[in-house]
Amino acid sequence: QVQLVESGGGLVQAGGSLRLSCAASGRTFSSRAMGWFRQAPGKEREFVAAINWSGSMYYADSVKGRFTISRDNAKNTVYLQMNSLKPEDTAVYYCARCKGSYYYTLAGEYDAWGQGTQVTVSS
Repeated sequence: QVQLVESGGGLVQAGGSLRLSCAASGRTFSSRAMGWFRQAPGKEREFVAAINWSGSMYYADSVKGRFTISRDNAKNTVYLQMNSLKPEDTAVYYCARCKGSYYYTLAGEYDAWGQGTQVTVSS
């Protein structure tokens, strides 16, 4: 059974940067798309970014140009580099494994989730 473990969250001032990491167990990592979602208090979980098996990336409009998703298949790890952070980026960030090789923006297309890591951006 796959396990996803996020790290790298924390408290940062507006305009700052953080890099999230998600380490995955299991042998299917390289053949699956991976995604990042986030959930702020009182709000629904929302799509942030995804990367398919070959490295093609897709971003939510709210983070485009500021966030970069990447993956290292040799390390079974996916990353989310977050720059120019804003207070509205404050949320718990979740790493997720897609059911297939190509990315989707819907949470229902993902079959494994990490425990989440808190990102807090102060103004």
